[in-house]
Amino acid sequence: MQKLFDGTRRFRTDTFPRRRELFDRLSAQQQPEVLFITCSDSRIDPNLLTHTEPGDIFVLRNAGNIVPPHGASSGGEEATIDYAVQVLGVAHIVVCGHSDCGAMKGLLHPEKLDELPTVGRWLAHAEATRSVVRCTCHDRPDHEKLDEAIRQNVRVQLNHLRTIPSVNARLAQGRLQLHGWVYDIASGQVHVVDELTGRYIASADAALATN
Repeated sequence: MQKLFDGTRRFRTDTFPRRRELFDRLSAQQQPEVLFITCSDSRIDPNLLTHTEPGDIFVLRNAGNIVPPHGASSGGEEATIDYAVQVLGVAHIVVCGHSDCGAMKGLLHPEKLDELPTVGRWLAHAEATRSVVRCTCHDRPDHEKLDEAIRQNVRVQLNHLRTIPSVNARLAQGRLQLHGWVYDIASGQVHVVDELTGRYIASADAALATN
């Protein structure tokens, strides 16, 4: 905890005064353009990864970057998404998975979750991911199954997003876009799912394709 206390002190005495104009503006309102849904993993820092400032992205984090389908959970995920879409008016939602994801390891090896029943129940919202991997990767080594689960899970959660009425309505109006990303911790590379092909391409190439 001492590291955290020291950090808050440095923030208050150093960072905050240098960025006072930004924080004055943020104290009155927030206007993020993006809802960023990612894993709770401590190795993921959404602002660092996207090189964004406070106030630029609205972040939702949980184990496995999961979005339960509409009405399937009493947790706060759908409430957070509704707020981002209907109140903040975000124009983009990113679902960002990552390499070496512990949630996906648990999904592929449920026998290891016997003493973590709440985790097992939560990962039921990614059952479609497990089914796809079992059907398409049954004869592949574990590390390849994990990589495929990470990629497929992003696509599954994008589909779950489309079941949420507020999201579906904004998509129909052309006022919202969905994006699937996978971040590789070891290389720093981000790959983006191509909606036309279903394949993942480097984020730099995806950016060029949209310009």
